[in-house]
This record gives sequence, structure tokens and C-alpha cells, in this order.
Amino acid sequence: MSEQEVLAGRFEEHRSHLRAVAYRMLGSLSEAEDAVQEAWFKLNRSDADAVENLGGWLTTVVGRVCLDMLRARGTRREEPLLDRDGQVRIPDPVVSRADGLDPEQEILLADSVGIALMVVLESLAPAERLAFVLHDLFAVPFDEIAPVLGRSAATTRQLASRARRRVQGAAPAPDPDRARLRTIVDAFLAASRGGDLDALVAVLDPDVVARSDGGTLRPSLLRRGAVDVASQAVTFARFAEAAHAVLVNGIPGVVAVAEGRALSVMAFTFRDGRITALDILTDPERLARIDLSVLDGRPTPSG
Repeated sequence: MSEQEVLAGRFEEHRSHLRAVAYRMLGSLSEAEDAVQEAWFKLNRSDADAVENLGGWLTTVVGRVCLDMLRARGTRREEPLLDRDGQVRIPDPVVSRADGLDPEQEILLADSVGIALMVVLESLAPAERLAFVLHDLFAVPFDEIAPVLGRSAATTRQLASRARRRVQGAAPAPDPDRARLRTIVDAFLAASRGGDLDALVAVLDPDVVARSDGGTLRPSLLRRGAVDVASQAVTFARFAEAAHAVLVNGIPGVVAVAEGRALSVMAFTFRDGRITALDILTDPERLARIDLSVLDGRPTPSG
């Protein structure tokens, strides 16, 4: 076996971990793959034999690549999920079978990386996001993150702390009882199908936020408040009729399918038995990448 093949084998041992880091940093599965590939190129141009901890070295390399990619996107968005043109931008969902994740997805979504957390990460400044992701989610010491940011370890610690406060305030810890969450989703879908506004309001948090990302080809939507979101039930109804139970980032959600293609992916965030956020991806380009083999072929219960 050649030295190049040995090096490639060592890199592959870390690929899944690096994808997980890059996904949290970028919120895009395709960009995460690009960042991991760039790390491989950098490894090829480096003296790998001089690297004592290859996993740690690659993690910080991917972090630096992702930091550059985030900075290239533009300035910080104070309003989560709104890009510079004011359009809603939902992070890429990870869709899996309703009964559980496969091993690759388990690695990708470790630490309960639901859409709620990804939404908050999208609102952080690039430096805050790097400090929080590497330290809080992957236990990288601050003195190793600091050189990537060009900051002191103390300043890096402050960045992570600031990010942590925002995450804790806006991204509730996922309820581990998937069956209970599935019941809430089914109640929402049944009310949507029937146009029952009172039933919809009953399962929605008073301050619920509904976001729809249609990409460049379809209009986006941003609604706030239970009454306003419930009044848009007709918008969700056609998706609800074609809904199939899945997990979206490890949390009960649905994929609406018609004629063999995905119409939408719905991700839900819950707190105290109610829906606090509904994120709907309707972008045809990104939906085309969804692997529909995860569907069990059965629509969700009608209630």
C-alpha cells in the first residue's frame, strides 16, 4: 500500500466526524462536503507525519475552512434565517426513517442537533459560531480554537459564552419521547387537513414562528403567533394530505410527497407539549436531494 493510500485511509477514519463539524458550522450538507474535501487537500499539502493528533488537526482545519466560508456569506444576520435579501433560509434538514437514524446520521446528528439549534447557529456571528461549535459540541480546548480565530483564549472563551447564552435561550433541549412528539405532529396535521383553527391554536405555542423556505423559485413565508400561523392552515393543508412520517434531524417531522417527488419537508420544534416553531422547506432544488427511500410508504394518521 502506498503512502498516499495510507494517508487516505487515515483521513477516511475522520470523515464522518469532520462532516458533523462542518454541518454545524455551515447548515448546508453540500457545503459541509466541500469543507471536508478542502481539509483533505490541505492534508495532502502538509507534512502529515509531523501531526501528532490527526483528528484534532483536521477538526481545526475544517473549522478554519468553514469560518472563511461563513465570512464570505456576508455580515451577521440579526434576524435568524433571513438572508441579505430578506428571504427565509432554513438550514438543510437531515431526513431519516421514522423509526430511527442510520449509523452515519447518528454521527452527523450527535448532541441532538435539531433544526432549532441549527436555526440559532445561523444567527451567530462567524467567530461566535466557531467558538461554540468547536468547544461546546466537540470539546476542542479554547487554546486550540484561539489561533484559528486570531484571538486570545480568553476572548475565545467569551465568544463561546455569548453564543451559549443565545442557544440556551432559543433552542430547547429536544424531548426524548418521540412517540409523544409524533402525537403532537399528528394533531397538527389533522387540524390542518380539516381547517380546524381552534384545534390548530391548541397545539401551537402562543409565540410560535412558522417559516417557509422556497428558494429562488418559490416565495418564502415568515409568520408569528398562534392565531396568525393557524390562519395559514390552508397553506399547509395540501402538504398535510400527502404527509409521510419521518425524523427531521432526529425529531418527528414529515415529508410531503406527490408523484414520487418531495413537495416539502416540515421540521417542528416543541416546548411543553406545544409547537414553538414550524420550518418548512419547499425549495425544489434542495428537495430533489432528499432520499425518499426513508419513507415507509404510509401517510401519517389522519386523527
